[in-house]
Amino acid sequence: MTEPLTLPTIFALASAPGRAGIAVLRLSGSRVHRTLVAVAGQSPVPRRATRVKFRDPDSGEIIDDGVTIYFPAPHSYTGEDVAEFHVHGGRAVIAALLDALGRREGLRLAEPGEFTRRAFENGKLDLTEAEAVADLVEAETAAQRRQAIRQLDGALGALYEDWRSRLMHALARIEAEIDFPDEGLPPDVWAGIRGDIVTLVMEIATHLDDGHRGERLRDGVSVAILGPPNAGKSSLLNALAQRDIAITSETAGTTRDVIEARLDLGGYPVLIADTAGLRQSADAIEQEGVRRALARAEAADLRLIILDATRPGETVDPGLFDDALVVVNKIDAQSGRGVDGALGISVKTGAGMNELLARLQEEVAMRAGDGGAPMITRARHRAALTECVAALTRFGAATMPELAAEDLRQAARALGRITGRVDVEDMLDIVFRDFCIGK
Repeated sequence: MTEPLTLPTIFALASAPGRAGIAVLRLSGSRVHRTLVAVAGQSPVPRRATRVKFRDPDSGEIIDDGVTIYFPAPHSYTGEDVAEFHVHGGRAVIAALLDALGRREGLRLAEPGEFTRRAFENGKLDLTEAEAVADLVEAETAAQRRQAIRQLDGALGALYEDWRSRLMHALARIEAEIDFPDEGLPPDVWAGIRGDIVTLVMEIATHLDDGHRGERLRDGVSVAILGPPNAGKSSLLNALAQRDIAITSETAGTTRDVIEARLDLGGYPVLIADTAGLRQSADAIEQEGVRRALARAEAADLRLIILDATRPGETVDPGLFDDALVVVNKIDAQSGRGVDGALGISVKTGAGMNELLARLQEEVAMRAGDGGAPMITRARHRAALTECVAALTRFGAATMPELAAEDLRQAARALGRITGRVDVEDMLDIVFRDFCIGK
């Protein structure tokens, strides 16, 4: 008797590669139990850590002495049978176990994100929660971690599903009129539906009008350091990063390209960039550096302009000062000058640097503050919500029930694609391809 066709059982190293005290291998699929018996020599008690000797099923050679945990379906991360092998983290141990598993019939290495994709396909997570798993793995700051945890807890998905449920309720009332035209909907019912949709559009519009805080928090707030040559831009970057990233020199025009560093400012991720000095030059390479500096200034979430206290007549394009944080460097020099509204600092002595860090943290928090409410974290969320609002706007102008119903269906489908309720096959590869192996 042949067994029914099932998905391959997948396995992968779920902990970081390289030498470590402990490494974790994860398996998921219908052949997990028989693999446990073959490799660990026993069927462990579910959800209990069990010490075993891992063996090569073909040779009987002991590979390691470790711990295994068995999670029978459906009460597991993926909804399938899942097992974890906790072994010593030496490369030879991991290689031997992976080789032994790879020779088992019906087993193969997992692809990036495949464990979480199976969790989604088995109803354990919606798409926003699956994306939150990836964000939590990638989180580098406390604010990023908090945002990912909220999304993993289902706050964002619950918000979108609530909106979708309200749309489906309105759609059901309109389809009742289409199915029973002789009955018709009373005018007050139509007015109630249109009022509900107007309220919903306002809620979604407010959600969209968030200054892209969620995306900034996930990807990092971009800050461009701008100013004339030799004002101390590269020195400031090195001071903020607390390491030598940019070359510093008394020679003007040393920085020709954009140099970046990632920082954690008060729990918020920041991508800060040192740029070429802004001045007129006949040098073609320096001109290109200035062009790139201005392009980065245009794209940045925050411009940090640094001027030189010892050169009082020097400045940059006044248009760059709009919504910028301005500092004057080298205030330790006797011939220093001030600028209205600017913060005086000395990168050399450290004077004013604590105040600058505090101001930077305030500016970054304004642009990526996690106020506790669910926030849009990806471009695909924003695109779907924009599509939903467009459909609901068309609904407001529809004169026939059939057209109104179609507009509501399109709006509901747009929301459903965010959480994975409808039409998601074409998006799954995009969502899961950036996951790490074993997650």
